[in-house]
Amino acid sequence: MSTPNESLLEKAYWEPARAESERPLARVKRRILDFVKPSFATKSGLESPKPRRTAYLDGVRGFAAFMVYWGHHQLWAHDAVKPDRILENAYGYDKQYYFACLPVLRMFFSGGHFAVTVFFVLSGYVLSAKPLSMIQAGDHMRLGENLASALFRRWLRLHIPVICTTFLYMTSWHAFGYRADPQPRSTYREDLWNWYAEFKNFSFVFRTGGDPWFSYSFHAWSIPVEFRGSIVIYTTLMALSRCTRNARLWCQICLIFYFMYIVDGWFCSLFVSGMLLSDLDLLAADDNLPHVFSHLSQVKTPIFYALFILSLYLGGVPSYSSDINVLRESPGWYYLSFLKPQAVYDYKWFYLFCAANFVVVSIPHISWLKAFFETRFNQYLGRVSFAFYLVHGPILWSLGDRVYAAAGWSRESHIMTIPGWMNLLPIPKIGPFGLELSFLLPHLILLPVTLWLAELVTKLIDEPTVDFSQWLYRKTLAPASKL
Repeated sequence: MSTPNESLLEKAYWEPARAESERPLARVKRRILDFVKPSFATKSGLESPKPRRTAYLDGVRGFAAFMVYWGHHQLWAHDAVKPDRILENAYGYDKQYYFACLPVLRMFFSGGHFAVTVFFVLSGYVLSAKPLSMIQAGDHMRLGENLASALFRRWLRLHIPVICTTFLYMTSWHAFGYRADPQPRSTYREDLWNWYAEFKNFSFVFRTGGDPWFSYSFHAWSIPVEFRGSIVIYTTLMALSRCTRNARLWCQICLIFYFMYIVDGWFCSLFVSGMLLSDLDLLAADDNLPHVFSHLSQVKTPIFYALFILSLYLGGVPSYSSDINVLRESPGWYYLSFLKPQAVYDYKWFYLFCAANFVVVSIPHISWLKAFFETRFNQYLGRVSFAFYLVHGPILWSLGDRVYAAAGWSRESHIMTIPGWMNLLPIPKIGPFGLELSFLLPHLILLPVTLWLAELVTKLIDEPTVDFSQWLYRKTLAPASKL
């Protein structure tokens, strides 16, 4: 049984008592089976102890990862009808009326970008939580140690899982002789060199040009952005560590304004806003909030409900085009379009910045919503969310492509790549756009496989990466007597 400080959703899994006389071979077989068996398929695998104060954040992250998965599958399966023109435009735009594009509901069909902005706000919140507690306590020595360790480990923690998953995906093309997306090169050596050449540029935080995509995992575009945002958080924490409470809060507000309204640094605004929310939560727990918040305490419930509803609407901002005139012509967005800051090139990031912050700040103050994100399955999704985010693309481009082709969802490339799979087991396309029977049924295969592989990657790559980066940092430290 795990200790009281360990969660069953982390590294410690409950195991029944075993007889001391169990044979070594049987023990090895049992451990291998326990390792590869998906925990979501077992009762104990989804059990969790009493939620921590911020456990809902894990659930939010997990649910956001699922939204990314769902959105990418929508676009891939419906490729023949150019689904981005449908799902990423407003309901009624260009006289197109689809159930999946209705306000609020549209977020569940095309909410991938909204989910990414939520990731960034959560990262700013979580990365700054412990350092801020030290700042508020005046413990500057421990703060320096914490930030040094965090900055040392951050690149490794983010990029090693990307290295491993993309390398294995690329290698599988040549090991098993199948075609996928992107198209494998003629030899493994060519693919290996191209993979290396792309990754070294992709992972360079200060790159100023070139293609921002990593062709072996297009969905990993957010990882370098995550690293840049982390650097913004760590440097801001150090810069503001000696400031007074009010000065620190005002500086964070000014940074958010600068990144959003003065320069096109939307992702920096998301990270710093997460940091600001974390700072305010810690101050509230210590009953040390600025007095202005006390005047809002009597109406906080309607305020948070209003913010949540507003976040659902803004989270569905049309994103097919970055032309503000398209937004202005979209039903329900004319007046909102005038709020766009001049500095932001792609308008969607401003509205998603507002939506992500509104939803993160409102969830802990709406009891039923917080309870939803504390449910066992959302907590499970939160635990495997990083691996789930990394593997859902390779599974979609390999297994998913074939399953959708068999179900009747054809793409132009299928004629050349997998003609034998086309309409192998056609399923009727009955139901509204985005919820067709032939789209939903393949997920009886694809979702469990994706979750299972995400769990394996979490156990084999993600969690060991955390341990490795911590071990490596400790190995570089000088003896205490020499510090």
